Order: sequence, then C-alpha cells, then structure tokens
Amino acid sequence: MTAPAAPEPAGDGPHADPLAVPPARIRPGRVWYLLPLLVFLGGVALLVSGLLSLGSHIDSFPRVAIPAGGQVSLSHSGGYVVYYEGPGAGSGHIPAFRVRVMPAAAGAAAASLTPYTTSVTYSLGSRQGRAVLSLQVSRPGRFLVETPGASGLAAGTDLAFGDSIAGRISGVAVFSGLLMFVGLAGLAVILGIRIAKTRRARAAASAAAASRWSPPGPQP
Repeated sequence: MTAPAAPEPAGDGPHADPLAVPPARIRPGRVWYLLPLLVFLGGVALLVSGLLSLGSHIDSFPRVAIPAGGQVSLSHSGGYVVYYEGPGAGSGHIPAFRVRVMPAAAGAAAASLTPYTTSVTYSLGSRQGRAVLSLQVSRPGRFLVETPGASGLAAGTDLAFGDSIAGRISGVAVFSGLLMFVGLAGLAVILGIRIAKTRRARAAASAAAASRWSPPGPQP
C-alpha cells in the first residue's frame, strides 16, 4: 500500500500591504506667503514714493545763491527753516558767514533769525542740505537775503527757505519700516509653521512605513 504523499508546504503567495496614506497637505498653503509679501512690498513702495515726494518738496523751496544773495517770496507767516546747500552740508563743515534777511516789499516783516539747534540733513541726488537757521516771519511777503562774509564757495551753493523736513522724514521712515517689518515677520512665521508641520508629517510617514507588515523570507 502506498502511503499518501505529504502535503507540500504552502508557498509564500501574495501578501497585501496596508493601503498607502496620501501625504498630508501642509497648511498654511504657499498662497499665504502672498499676503505678507504684499505688505513688505507696500512698505518698499511707500518708502520710494515718500523719498520722491520729499525730493519734489525740497526742490520747491525758494532759494538764493551764495554769496550773490537775492530775494525770496515767503507766502505765509510763522516759522521757516533756512537750509545751507553746498559743500560740507552733509558733514557739517560749513564755512562761516553771516545771513541777513530784510523786508523787500511793503507789509513784509521778519521777527527773528536764530541758529537751528537740531541736526537735520538731506541728500537727494546732487542736492545736499543742512538746516542752519530758524526764521520767524510775522508778515509774509518778499524778502532780501544777503550773505556778507561768504566768499570762495563753490558754484551752486544756495540758501533754501522752507518748512522742517524732519517730521516728513521720520514719518515716511517709521511707517514704511513698520510695514516692511510686519511683512518680513509674517513671512518668517508662515515659513516656520510650514517647516514644523513638514517635519511632523515626514516623521509620521516614516513611522507608518516602519509599522507595515513584511512577509517572512523563505525558510531553510
């Protein structure tokens, strides 16, 4: 009698892996970078437009040449700042000379002319200026400006009469700087959140891959 054949060991056969989990969507999405970027660019645009506006404002100041002197028309009463424009304005090394402001038309009157005590300078293109005097006008009109003792100065050296630009400069700088800071801070926050979430997602994906069941290898 023939003994029944022993059953052959079952083969490995196909095995099913767990279904792959789609990668997690990282939030906030990249589109969120747009908002702080627009805020930053808005600050840059404000700074540029503010400087251009400031340059146009300074260009509108009435001027007299040094040492020739001349007449200026001051349209309102109150305070004016007298700016020296020429060599040494940026560094403060301004040659010594006197300035006289006298009415040149009936009704015009100046109350006082005193040294300007705050350091205010500007450099816009080829124009460099420094605030040197404060002028108080009691009645607006036309004034004669003389600069005795000013000699040997470079051509194009002027005295400009205008308002204080310190407030304009600080306002533009502070507000535009604030916008740029907020924009950069927003970009940094979003980038940090995305990096942290990406790392956590990768760690979770690695842990899920390691926990998958693998079929045993062939037995000896």
